[in-house]
Amino acid sequence: MRSKTRVRCLIAFVLLLPGLASVVAQDAPSEPATPPPDALGRSTPRGTVLGFLSAARKGDYQLARQYLNTRLAEAAATQRAEQLFVVLDAKLPARLTTVIDVPEGSRSNVSSPDDERIATLAEGDASVDVVLERVQPAKSGAIWLFSSRTVDAVPAVYDGVLRSRATTRLPGFLLDTRISGIAVFEWLGMLVAIPLLFLATGLLNRILTPVVQFIGGRMMGKARFRERNALATPARLLLLAIASQWLLSILPLSLLSRQFFSSLMTLLAIAAVAWLLMYLGQEIEASVLRRLPTSNTASVSLLRVGRRIGDAFIVLAALLATLRHFGVDPTPALAGLGVGGIAVALAAQKTLENVIAGASLIFDQAVRVGDSIKVGEIVGTVDEIGLRSTRIRTLDRTVVIVPNSQIASAAVETLSARDKFWFHPVVGLRYETTAEQLEQVMKDIRRMLDQHSSVARESVRVRLTRLGAFSLDIEIFAYVIATDWAQFLEIQEQLLFTVTEIVSRAGTAMAFPSQTMYVAK
Repeated sequence: MRSKTRVRCLIAFVLLLPGLASVVAQDAPSEPATPPPDALGRSTPRGTVLGFLSAARKGDYQLARQYLNTRLAEAAATQRAEQLFVVLDAKLPARLTTVIDVPEGSRSNVSSPDDERIATLAEGDASVDVVLERVQPAKSGAIWLFSSRTVDAVPAVYDGVLRSRATTRLPGFLLDTRISGIAVFEWLGMLVAIPLLFLATGLLNRILTPVVQFIGGRMMGKARFRERNALATPARLLLLAIASQWLLSILPLSLLSRQFFSSLMTLLAIAAVAWLLMYLGQEIEASVLRRLPTSNTASVSLLRVGRRIGDAFIVLAALLATLRHFGVDPTPALAGLGVGGIAVALAAQKTLENVIAGASLIFDQAVRVGDSIKVGEIVGTVDEIGLRSTRIRTLDRTVVIVPNSQIASAAVETLSARDKFWFHPVVGLRYETTAEQLEQVMKDIRRMLDQHSSVARESVRVRLTRLGAFSLDIEIFAYVIATDWAQFLEIQEQLLFTVTEIVSRAGTAMAFPSQTMYVAK
């Protein structure tokens, strides 16, 4: 009976489950739906400005008035959109990539966070603040429109722009004919002005070069400045970019042409600055190389690698500046480069370790070319110090290549850095030597060392140190002043000959391993 009741309850629960789910779904708070993106691109301030300019440039002012926040009638709003385009096309600075491109705006104005100020345009006594304001239509998400204050202030500046255009006397085909949206006279003006400006930089170079050669010749020598130009090619290109930007600011050109040529000159300026910095690095390298000896190949290699790394950083900075100019955020690219750099560093860990160790050896001068060193069991002369390894020529005249990291972490004994050589023989005399003979030998050896010109007198010590198994051991301790190992060997040979003569004159002799047998009577 109980089993039947349980089955009936389970069936009833299954049948009621969908209804309970629907009730819970109705009671649960619903998440706000994300509004669809604006079809006209008015979700960001930059999208509004570019969308308005694009529609007006095509002559579609009915579409362009959709970017205005105004209560004017349709015909009046369309006319006002045309007037705003004329004003913006003539007066708006060519910095469209600096307009904020996020839906929230920059919020730089604390009192009006939904307002975005683009620029202030003036013509004569009239001026207009180009301001975008964020509005919330009833059936869509928040959009950005040209504010009503801007729309109302446009006519005064528009009249001034028309008066300034009336003074321009050019043939109609030059003004009306357009190539890629830019009038023919603007193409001709810039394409003629840019070469003339470059020729002007060349003329300036010819004027300044004799002055620089005279001053440089007086200060640093004439040979170095005999064929040196005052303005290198990258410096001339940088001057060309600066002069072109100034020319664009004073000529009555359209916004499209000013934006195009301004971007072109900005790219030229970035490339010129990068080229100039690389040229400066090359000159610094050449100046340092003139002061380095030709045998110092390690420093030359390190200097060359350092300059190439610097050039790579300059090119990277130029690319990032170019991306920033066009409104591209380089942060993700930098993050990717950081992750990639970590991966490369881990993969080339040993190589980087050797390169860094080589740089430390070169800068610290711990090991130099020509030094006689001992690293572990390796004894020889340093032939070359590279960025990754050091070449040591052993006493057998073979070449051993040791990674720089091993030399940097090992105890290196520099044999050629010795200022004195240790003369430390032990003279063993026979047991038949009398006390008088032993004292005479020690006295004569001490006198001989004191009188020798190559022996440091303060270091001389001659003592009877041990009664050995078959000899009386005399320890000789002294430092010999010599320039190298070969000279020390020569002086040591003379001293040893003299010691043997002293032993012979005393009437005794050197001991040799022997045994004495005593026979009992």
